[in-house]
Amino acid sequence: MPEPVIPADPPEKVEKGADGIQRRTNVSQPRLFVYEPPAGVKRTGAAVIVVPGGGFGVLADEHEGSDAAEWLAKQGIVGFQLAHRAPTNKHPMPNAGPAQDLQKAVIEVRRHAAQFQVDPKKVGILGFSAGGQVTLVAASNDRKFPGEEIAESHKPDFLLLLYAYQIYDPMTKGLRADILLDGGLPPTFIAQMGDDGGSLPQGSTLLYLELINRKIPAEIHIYEKGGHGFGMRSRPGATGPTDWQLRAIDWLRLREYATAP
Repeated sequence: MPEPVIPADPPEKVEKGADGIQRRTNVSQPRLFVYEPPAGVKRTGAAVIVVPGGGFGVLADEHEGSDAAEWLAKQGIVGFQLAHRAPTNKHPMPNAGPAQDLQKAVIEVRRHAAQFQVDPKKVGILGFSAGGQVTLVAASNDRKFPGEEIAESHKPDFLLLLYAYQIYDPMTKGLRADILLDGGLPPTFIAQMGDDGGSLPQGSTLLYLELINRKIPAEIHIYEKGGHGFGMRSRPGATGPTDWQLRAIDWLRLREYATAP
């Protein structure tokens, strides 16, 4: 594993917070958890790697991880939940290790495509919050780790981004510098809340405009209320935290990545 590494001591742990939601930390060995479509659900051949948020300190890998992977599996998509290195929030570049892990994950899903009945040309990523930032950096940059010649591409075929974290630079009033838009991005679905103070809607809006300007297919939904970090769960007094899932499935079906209703 290339630098920066996470020490194996203290050991990895998973625990529920006061809000009843499970989170994972001290991840020194990145890996994927696989969620295959249940019996009776037609497979579409698509795969989606789910990248949870957590501010690079922990992985919010229940409501922004396993819940999302199970939801995708019910739509005929093989869900791969990524446990990337964490914590990295004290590193000079917090997204460096996670971006390497995500690029490697895309390569590994393609390498094992036949095993999981996946079309290697239908591999996407769903990134929440910090996972959205990692997704954009991993997808728009060249491979960030050394090694032998690799036949499989690390570039995903489509993206879904939920309130991607700190992709807006308030100093430049543009997107963060390590998102290389000219490096190429695939068709992208974006959902965001207007009152999100953690991941500003300016970032999602600018990203959408940049994609459209480059004639990359994109769809965006910005809801008035809902805040940050809801993942797959509802929020009182807000429609966005559950409506985005319906809009995302519509988008996936139109692209033939999800099963028909």
